[in-house]
Amino acid sequence: MKTDPNAPASTDMMGIVHSALRRDLTRTTTALTAAHPPGGAQRAALSAHVIWMMDFLHGHHEGEDAGLWPLMRSLDPAAGDLLDQMEQDHARIAPEIEALRVATRGYSVDGADTTRNGLIDALASLRLVLDPHLHREETEMMPIVSRTLTHARWEAFNQEHYIRTKSKTELGHEGHWLIDSIDTAGYTIVVGNVAPIPRFVLLHAFAGQYARACATRWGPTVPIRPLAA
Repeated sequence: MKTDPNAPASTDMMGIVHSALRRDLTRTTTALTAAHPPGGAQRAALSAHVIWMMDFLHGHHEGEDAGLWPLMRSLDPAAGDLLDQMEQDHARIAPEIEALRVATRGYSVDGADTTRNGLIDALASLRLVLDPHLHREETEMMPIVSRTLTHARWEAFNQEHYIRTKSKTELGHEGHWLIDSIDTAGYTIVVGNVAPIPRFVLLHAFAGQYARACATRWGPTVPIRPLAA
């Protein structure tokens, strides 16, 4: 069923993206603090995934800073104070992202306890500023976005900043990352954003690759299958 372009924007996808970030940051801490810490291939895979997440998070914030916040300021000046908070949050989070990147690169070549503990500390430091920001964005900012933007404007923003700039391979990986362990309602939202033919390709062409990558970085017993399945 086609969504009315003039309908209020549905921002549920933002919460799904945030949940995926929180899920894998938690998984990373769990793996690093396990009785038998990662070694060899798992350490390399875990490090690569943390770097990817930090690149994703940086790009996610860049899209909001460049596209969403200016648009909201122009359409709803009354939201200015909250938009200032969003930008200030991003400014506080940026150095924590970089610190986590540095700690992760060090850990990728040196799995000693001191290096691993440094990465654990960097993860905790990031989450001290990231988690409250994500919560504020979901509970305070997104309701304002939803009642201010139409579906068409919201989709145009996402296309310009998060979709058109990426290859099919990147989108396929992101799609499986988003539906990892997701509930039925969230699964419907994610796959519903993709037309039937590319949806089939994305779901089936990248499933095995994603599952193998997860088994390497988290271990084979960590469930990643969407609850909808």
